[in-house]
Amino acid sequence: MAIEPSLIPLDNVDPSLVEELLDRAFEPERRGRTAYKVRGDAEWLPALSFAAVDEEQHVVGSIQCWPVALTDPDGRRHPMVMVGPVAVLPEAQGRGFGKALVTAAISAMNPKAPLPMVMIGDPEYYGRFWGFTNAPTGEWDLPGPFEQHRLLVRCDNAAVLPQQGMLGPWA
Repeated sequence: MAIEPSLIPLDNVDPSLVEELLDRAFEPERRGRTAYKVRGDAEWLPALSFAAVDEEQHVVGSIQCWPVALTDPDGRRHPMVMVGPVAVLPEAQGRGFGKALVTAAISAMNPKAPLPMVMIGDPEYYGRFWGFTNAPTGEWDLPGPFEQHRLLVRCDNAAVLPQQGMLGPWA
């Protein structure tokens, strides 16, 4: 019988443990990635960010969500939530922690005012389980190198998304 992953609010976790987890999952050079430029100096959103703990109550995974905006060619800013990083320790992968973290972040969105969620990730994986797609993002840009097909969005009504724009920090 599979054990259901336990999740807790990320703001209940010592930030140094989260940084250690991210370093182990993505290596310390992660801070130079384009996703960090997109987020800028923003603080992650506590209501949408979680940690996964194993049976011994050790933190084995985390997800952070960030306020970002897509600025269209007319300069209009469209608020969005950037999902990620989704991190699971290598020795804990394959046990459902990552899926539970993404599901929790999506479920925590306010259903009365759901913002589009964006991420840089595997389109087949995130599309199959949560409906993320790269179809509307083909003419979007980021402040650094990225693979266009990996820029994904999840939105209840894709018609509201600008066709073109630059994704960057909210503030």
